[in-house]
Amino acid sequence: MENQTTPTEFILSGFSKLQGLRFLLSGIISIIYIFTLLGNMLILLLSLVDPCLRTPMYLFLGNLSLLDIFQTTTTIPQMLQHLLSGRSSISYGSCMAQLYFFLLFVGAEGILLATMAYDRYVAICNPLLYTVLMSTKLCSTLVAASWLTGFFNAAVHTVLTIRLSFCGVNRLSYFYCDIPPLLSLSCGDISLNVIVTVVSSLFLGWGPSLCIILSYMHIVFRILKMQSSQGRRKAFSTCASHLTVVLLYYGSCIFTYIRPISSYSLDKDRLISLLYSLVTPMLNPIIYTLRNKDVKGAMKKVFHRKMFF
Repeated sequence: MENQTTPTEFILSGFSKLQGLRFLLSGIISIIYIFTLLGNMLILLLSLVDPCLRTPMYLFLGNLSLLDIFQTTTTIPQMLQHLLSGRSSISYGSCMAQLYFFLLFVGAEGILLATMAYDRYVAICNPLLYTVLMSTKLCSTLVAASWLTGFFNAAVHTVLTIRLSFCGVNRLSYFYCDIPPLLSLSCGDISLNVIVTVVSSLFLGWGPSLCIILSYMHIVFRILKMQSSQGRRKAFSTCASHLTVVLLYYGSCIFTYIRPISSYSLDKDRLISLLYSLVTPMLNPIIYTLRNKDVKGAMKKVFHRKMFF
């Protein structure tokens, strides 16, 4: 039964071909991590201290920032440790814990982005009913549903991954523990894992994507009917930031999870994994800050206050 034993640790060899650049890479990743933390913490702070940002949109945006902070903290410190120490091992228990929390935050973010699309749909297509339709109770329920969906999805995938056999093989050609590399490494029957991955991808990937597409189709039709060019520009501006974040998130996640394991490509998937685990969480606060007058106005008020007190 030795060939069916569970490894005590995994070797994450995603950076193995870049050992000569490990200090340069650790510096770049550290800068990305610092900007991610500062940018998302700034949005959280602004949404808490500025009364103008206490609206459903910024409740969702604050939770999105929280998810980005947690997601990057799940993977980046471990990446930096491996790069700086030259050792790339991670215990089996730590790998499963990392898998669980990473899937939790990624899954919750997908549902939250769909919720934000619905918020924009109501704001533009039914502005007179916005405060009624997007009540505090409903918004809190939608946020809680996003987190609970992430918890449940992560728990199911982690339990199914724990039951896999690895036949003594423990080298993952990846930067952190994730579903595709673990399934490709397993020597046992992964059919149930693949089925559950496809089903969850339909509900957490294609389902929210369809909601977002339908929401923005209605939004575009509504905007095109507006008589005022200034009104059209303002409406497009309020949606542009969210749409950019959606494209970054769903583009990378659909490529990673919603396709057959047989089509798994090591080099391409590693590159995409860095996009949604490193770059996207850093870009989110930048996108929302640069294209959002409310956030920029809140920043000016906060910094103006700090200068005079």
